[in-house]
Amino acid sequence: MSPVLLITGASRGIGAATALLAAKNGWSVAVNYTANALAADEVVRQIRQAGGHAMSVQADVGDEAQILRMFEQIDAKMGRLFGLVNNAGVVDATARVDEMSWSRLERMMRINVLGSIACAREAVRRMSTVHGGTGGSIVNVSSAASRLGAPSQYVDYAAAKGAIDAFTIGLAKEVAGEGIRVNAVRPGLIDTDIHASGGLPNRVKDLQHLVPAKRGGTAEEVAQAIVWLLSDKAEYTTMSFLDVSGGR
Repeated sequence: MSPVLLITGASRGIGAATALLAAKNGWSVAVNYTANALAADEVVRQIRQAGGHAMSVQADVGDEAQILRMFEQIDAKMGRLFGLVNNAGVVDATARVDEMSWSRLERMMRINVLGSIACAREAVRRMSTVHGGTGGSIVNVSSAASRLGAPSQYVDYAAAKGAIDAFTIGLAKEVAGEGIRVNAVRPGLIDTDIHASGGLPNRVKDLQHLVPAKRGGTAEEVAQAIVWLLSDKAEYTTMSFLDVSGGR
């Protein structure tokens, strides 16, 4: 039986690329999405067409009740979870901190931080040897913004990813003796449509001159790092950060 992996926000971008690559590497993949069922179903179709196993599961990770329902559906239809990729996240329009509304800040932290922590909580309840599990792997998708701060663009997003970095360290130490590894990837300028959702569709092209590698990265390049961290090849790797940022 293939090990079961949940990837949040897997209908597009880094999440979709990770789902496709993980399936090729033998994972049964739960493809989470918030609203775009067609996109999630297309990822599932591609996985199945290639001979893999996958299902789509709807849930807004900014809502605890939906998170709980998602995990229950995976338990019932796929079996015990062995991997989690906390990939779902949002940005907002570029703004200075003194222009940010409370509702924006609340949404940013609720989805990017609280959702990731709650999903990890549910994963630990299923993976930990303390809870009768057999271990597993959690990969948090952070961002190079946690190191760079994203001034005058989205400091709130950078702060949320800084929280994910701290959470990765703490949880890794907490569950290392319970068969669970916890790591993070920090993508840099990656060519996905998240930039358009923040009002900067040309952000990668405009800023790639700042990257030592002189180009933006691809979702597939980030997926390679995530899938390696999930795999047995990284069995002695925990509390680690892989920067997939072209040197930035």
